[in-house]
Amino acid sequence: MSNFPAIIRLIRPKQWVKNAFVFAPLLFSGLFLDIASIQNTFAAFIIFCLASSATYVLNDYNDIEDDRKHPTKSKTRPLASGEVSKRQARILIVLLYSIVMLSALMYPMVVAVVASYLLLNVAYSFYLKHQPVLDIFTIATGFVLRVYAGAVSLDVPLSSWMFITTLSLALYLAAIKRRQELVINGKSARNVLQHYTIELVDKYAEMSATCAILFYSLFIISDKPDMVYTIPFVLFGLYRYWFIVEIKNSGESPTDALFADCLLQLTILGWVGACVYSLMP
Repeated sequence: MSNFPAIIRLIRPKQWVKNAFVFAPLLFSGLFLDIASIQNTFAAFIIFCLASSATYVLNDYNDIEDDRKHPTKSKTRPLASGEVSKRQARILIVLLYSIVMLSALMYPMVVAVVASYLLLNVAYSFYLKHQPVLDIFTIATGFVLRVYAGAVSLDVPLSSWMFITTLSLALYLAAIKRRQELVINGKSARNVLQHYTIELVDKYAEMSATCAILFYSLFIISDKPDMVYTIPFVLFGLYRYWFIVEIKNSGESPTDALFADCLLQLTILGWVGACVYSLMP
């Protein structure tokens, strides 16, 4: 298939790194040495990758006319540039949805969570992304559902601390995304940006980052004091990410910012290593 590379770009495998949130319950439950738990979590990760790719294709399909008017997206988005036809996109959406639904035969509870994610993103693609504040919370809810799917795959409860910390961190990333869209492309980049100012989303980001640090620290100090040494990694990671946003003018895509900065990657690896060391049975 001559346009296979364009189809791969359309499903955005680079963005699958966001689905790593699925592994958070595996890490914090201490089950990361149990083979069955690893397999179940990895299956949830794969299902979420397929679901998120279906969401990206649907969103690009819905936005094709707007993307064709955009100076950058008209060249980089496979549908907008004409590298992938609408018919191929429709087939791809049906195929991805079908595989996700068939996964329910083996992982019914995980797919139930993923189905909620898919429905939420259909609402986002056609309505919620045009609604100020709701658009940011919808993006953030997607990350919370990833963590919840990880907990469901292990049949462990999602702790209140993990829920509120994940939500706060995701709100921070979503606010920064909107901020950078305003800075780089202006209010014409998407309709909802007409309702935002840089000062407003800066306040959203600052409040969310503060909440993420506060809730994570309280969680560690109250429930897992042996993990107190992971807090500096979280602080440094947020500081570094904000540096990338302000000085390097990145952050419109959190994934691109992560892949472009070695120090941020090392910080995340250091945090994971510190968590594993602290939680090792």
